[in-house]
Amino acid sequence: MGLALRDGYRSKAFLMTKFDGRTKSATTSQIDESLRRLETDHIDLIQYHENIRMEDPDRFFAANGPLEALMEAKKAGKIRYIGFTGHKDPAVHLRMLEIAKVHGFHFDTCQMPLNVMDTHFRSFEHQVLPKLLDQGIAPLAMKSMGDGHVLKSGKVTAVECLRYSLSLPVSVVITGCEHMEILDQAIDVARSFKPLSGAQKTALLARTQDAAMTGDYEPFKTSSMFDGTAQHPAWLG
Repeated sequence: MGLALRDGYRSKAFLMTKFDGRTKSATTSQIDESLRRLETDHIDLIQYHENIRMEDPDRFFAANGPLEALMEAKKAGKIRYIGFTGHKDPAVHLRMLEIAKVHGFHFDTCQMPLNVMDTHFRSFEHQVLPKLLDQGIAPLAMKSMGDGHVLKSGKVTAVECLRYSLSLPVSVVITGCEHMEILDQAIDVARSFKPLSGAQKTALLARTQDAAMTGDYEPFKTSSMFDGTAQHPAWLG
């Protein structure tokens, strides 16, 4: 990414990354590492990665915790905006918003799974998205296809997945680009995009409801296979 941002491209890009640190020192180190690797003097948006445990909000606001490092980095001009991400359970996101309110802190963004299965099962769309809109926090949609697991249901196509997530009141839909065909597909959907009609959305959700209720096609909610910080606890600091 750092190589790609050279020769004037950095000024044209909104650059975002995430960090895993649960302490001030770990967060500071990870911010500085990102700046070095991205070959830039500032990051536009940095997000607290994997807000997936009920205690993660407390860790964010603790003394000598991540927020202290973030505020120092922001004062130094190293970062512009602050957000958080998570894929496990909307209850953890809601707790983060509650704890933030107690501390008088306003997040700029929140990243979460928003897809045709999520609307039926442990739904970030129903439980978290309305609160973000009410509080003026930019919603960032991810896992529109659940890392491909949603497609394995056979109930929906990749294009339908993208169109569904894009039809929600979100700031951006973050999608993979593992090879050129996937990137071209996403660009084609974006260029020709029209929000789903009410009838189209109803039909799509009716088609995916039964498959969604088991959670099998959103394993990031029901298993630890997507929990990078659980597999690499040293990242937490």
